[in-house]
Amino acid sequence: MEGGDEWLAADKLEHLLACFVITLLVANLSGRSRHAFVRRRSAALGSLAALAAGAAKEAADEIGIWRSAGASAKDAAADVLGVLLAAMLLAVFGRVRSSSRREVEMIGDDSLV
Repeated sequence: MEGGDEWLAADKLEHLLACFVITLLVANLSGRSRHAFVRRRSAALGSLAALAAGAAKEAADEIGIWRSAGASAKDAAADVLGVLLAAMLLAVFGRVRSSSRREVEMIGDDSLV
């Protein structure tokens, strides 16, 4: 690995955004599954998919598939940060969605009385 691997380099933002998008995309797709088991674990599946993609990219860098100085711990940290940000977003929207469903159910129950 070369000494030019800066924390605030453009490729760190690319790693963060790629893992962020992969997490959200896979979570969204698995959240649409007909299987409740998959739907309940959609955020975890999205996170695992993004981490696997990041690890595969670093492994490919290390063995020389792409022109790179090798695997980078800083790239991996950016991958993890992207997954964490996406997981937090999914958690917030999951809570908002479930609380709005409860409100709708409560309103529906009141109309029956």
